[in-house]
Amino acid sequence: MPQVASAIDALPPAAVAALRKLGADLTTARKRRKQSLRAWAVRLDVSVPTLMKMEKGDAAVSIGVYATALWMVGRHEALAALAEPKEDVAALENEIAAAAQRHRREGK
Repeated sequence: MPQVASAIDALPPAAVAALRKLGADLTTARKRRKQSLRAWAVRLDVSVPTLMKMEKGDAAVSIGVYATALWMVGRHEALAALAEPKEDVAALENEIAAAAQRHRREGK
């Protein structure tokens, strides 16, 4: 388990902030639905303390729990779209740079 702990400790600040926002947004969704922590914990099949950790954006909570919570609020499709290849700007930049380098080699 030390590898998991070190991976969590090494999370970039932007990822930590994103998880905190996701947790806060899920808390808001639960409260807007006027559902208790206990009711949501039962639906998620987790303990209330685990749900509370998720709502704080704890990275140690399983992504499966986050995915189920997103499904409960009708946002699971957003999860599937997070890493779409067409949105990968860094990969596109690499492909453009490689194409430019090939073009320069062919032009000589």
